[in-house]
Amino acid sequence: MKIIYSPLEQFQIIPLLTFPTGPLDFSVTNAAVLSVVGLGSFFLLHLLVGTKPYLVPTRWQLGLEGLFSIISGIVEDNLGRSGLIYFPFVFSLFTFILVSNVAGLVPYSFTGTSHLIITLTLALTVFGAVNIICISKHGLHILSSFLPQGTNLGLALLLVPIEAVSYVFKPISLSVRLFANIIAGHTLLKVIGGFAWAIIGAGGILLVLHLIPLLALVLLVGLELGVAVIQAYVFTILTCIYLHDGIHLH
Repeated sequence: MKIIYSPLEQFQIIPLLTFPTGPLDFSVTNAAVLSVVGLGSFFLLHLLVGTKPYLVPTRWQLGLEGLFSIISGIVEDNLGRSGLIYFPFVFSLFTFILVSNVAGLVPYSFTGTSHLIITLTLALTVFGAVNIICISKHGLHILSSFLPQGTNLGLALLLVPIEAVSYVFKPISLSVRLFANIIAGHTLLKVIGGFAWAIIGAGGILLVLHLIPLLALVLLVGLELGVAVIQAYVFTILTCIYLHDGIHLH
């Protein structure tokens, strides 16, 4: 009954194995286990399906090839043919976010992307990679991205701080967007599920009425599945856009 009254309990990180090491904590948590299991199962599927030659492709192989085609198309559309060298990074990022989002819809599971520290880490990884690529290609000329060409001195004093703040807040907005959408949807699912369970516990005529929140719950699960896929797609698109801006200084 505790879960009914605590919709946010599903986001709690629980240590499963603890290794006391003084001030440092190397505990194995539910978040770490589900991340490893989720990604491990996906890569195992890739090894079993994607590396075996089939005269007639199976459904799993067609689905995996379709996913490859979608992500490679996103990379090529934003970065050009030469930008496909970043495909492994973008595809791994998309896969991790997608698996984390969808795994959270499984009962008694855990959603890694519902924690800001995880989404911020992903966003800072992208931000750091973009800056490394940009500096390696353009050096100090990266500073020109804060000042549009042809801007006079008076306007530059206004635009440079605005562009600098906007640039710094890119990883924050990228992480908060994913975190907020996931935690809001999952919390709503838990609230409606708890409401349906409370009606069942009340008994009587209310026992029939519990079908209404259950129907809404089924619809919301479908909606959340779509949100899980869309948020992974949006994160991937924005990553490609940031890579494009870093390569071309736009």
